Amino acid sequence: MPKVLRRAPTPGMSPAVRPAPPVVGAAFGDDWWRRGVIYQVYPRSFADSNDDGVGDLPGLIEKLDYLNDGTQRSLGVDAIWLSPIHPSPGFDVGYDVADYDAIDPLFGALEDFDRLVAEAHRRGIRILLDLVMNHTSLAHRWFEESRRDPSGPFGDWYLWRDGVRDRFGRVGKPNNWTSFFGGSAWTWDATRGQFYMHTFLPEQPDVNWRNPALRAAMLTMVRRWLERGVDGFRLDVFNAFFKHADLPSNPRRYLGRRPYDRQLHLYDKDRPELVDFLVDFRALVDSYPERMTVGELFSADPALAARLSAPRHLVFDFGLIRQRWRAEGFAAASDEHEQRFGPDGWPTIVLSNHDQSRQASRLAPGADAGTSDAIARAACVLSLTLRGTPFLYYGEEIGARDVPVPWSEIIDPPARRGGRIVRRIVPWWNRDQARSPMPWGDGPNGGFSPVRPWLRMAPDVETRTMAIQDGDPVSVLSTYRRMVWLRRRHPALQVGAYRRLAAASRGVFAFERTTADEAMIVAVNFAAAPTSFRVRTGRRWSVAFDTHHRATADISGGDRLTLGPREAIVLLAG
Repeated sequence: MPKVLRRAPTPGMSPAVRPAPPVVGAAFGDDWWRRGVIYQVYPRSFADSNDDGVGDLPGLIEKLDYLNDGTQRSLGVDAIWLSPIHPSPGFDVGYDVADYDAIDPLFGALEDFDRLVAEAHRRGIRILLDLVMNHTSLAHRWFEESRRDPSGPFGDWYLWRDGVRDRFGRVGKPNNWTSFFGGSAWTWDATRGQFYMHTFLPEQPDVNWRNPALRAAMLTMVRRWLERGVDGFRLDVFNAFFKHADLPSNPRRYLGRRPYDRQLHLYDKDRPELVDFLVDFRALVDSYPERMTVGELFSADPALAARLSAPRHLVFDFGLIRQRWRAEGFAAASDEHEQRFGPDGWPTIVLSNHDQSRQASRLAPGADAGTSDAIARAACVLSLTLRGTPFLYYGEEIGARDVPVPWSEIIDPPARRGGRIVRRIVPWWNRDQARSPMPWGDGPNGGFSPVRPWLRMAPDVETRTMAIQDGDPVSVLSTYRRMVWLRRRHPALQVGAYRRLAAASRGVFAFERTTADEAMIVAVNFAAAPTSFRVRTGRRWSVAFDTHHRATADISGGDRLTLGPREAIVLLAG
């Protein structure tokens, strides 16, 4: 069972703020959140510097040149989003924060974080933190004070309620709300003698955003990280911050795979008060130059993403991440993006993250390595050419697949039985499979660590590594590098308008990206057989990029191209 943190601050954990180093040589300025490419790092699994089997901040610093050294030998990303690095008992693998102002010793110390910011900024890379502000850990000082003294200064910082007596005099839960992980959203606390509310695990009590002192404390914390040089934040489940003030029961629905799905969540999320909070939050972030935020919509109507977006504030729309490898599905999801956001809004492009099955496994289930890599290369082209800000998940650039995790080793999500954390009863659904350590090259465990890592490595760890793909011009890694740098050179791929093109074959998804000075066409053959595509626009085009490495040639409007199986091509007008 994860250990609850109880420790006094150390010099390495001091929240003292140091002057933030400037970003040097970045490819883009204040509009980097639109033009740039953001790379998500799962710190436990990225790079282990001290050989303890767990990734850490010094290890990430050592790999910064791999991410962007200013040359096309690197991946060329513009920002790094770090999954949670704060102290945590680990019941939700870091998403149960025990101290917002510190770095978990597992990953290093504040000095390491300061060095990471400085070294990243020196390379033109910006740093985004994952902010988990819907809930804290049970081990957070705020919750300990709140449960100890209901009338004290922290007494109303969480959602506490008395039980409700039925007609037989029995005390029941305050309402019918359910936890996302199963069971009631209310847990009895004997110390305080009341129930507290938790959207997720009982070890993750929800905070009370209606309390002005709590709200002020959160914003003060955000300011400290901004002063430390953080360039932006990902807001975890931000649409769940506010609950109805009276906490009424949710209406029931009769369809749904899990108890959580069998309610209409009218009162425990998506409340109108969120809009006013975002105004205050954005005012704080916008008071610092070139900062941005992105919110995670938790179990919500996708249309809400567009309504809650604003300049320098993105909202994840997961329409693409739910698609199978079908041209019609990707085309329809992209059209829905455009309809929701309109020409003045700005979507995100997300094909994978830490909560989903890996892209190659999801899009090419059961495929051999060659087919899987072909689809991974084509998906790379889509993710870096569709309109919106691309978010890439570590390991996708080498075509990593899900890692089978035995039932006895599953860490996340945990299950509960008799008040104890136990292994999951449903072993085929877990998030560990997409969080395996990054295989860098030779050595034990793919060069990640000489000791057994915190999570098992992929079965193909000896054949699918960064080092193997580094020198291969047709590898998935080479495709990502070339496409990121191609996107960096062409404003049409960064901020150009999107127009879907009619394709003669159902297996082809084609679209045009245009600015006043530049036009590009992207065509992807989703089929396993050669498929033709007619370039109908009356211009001349050249091949800017192609996953099948066809020879560069001029193409006239009206010409018919034969795309190979799962081939993606990018054409440039002129």
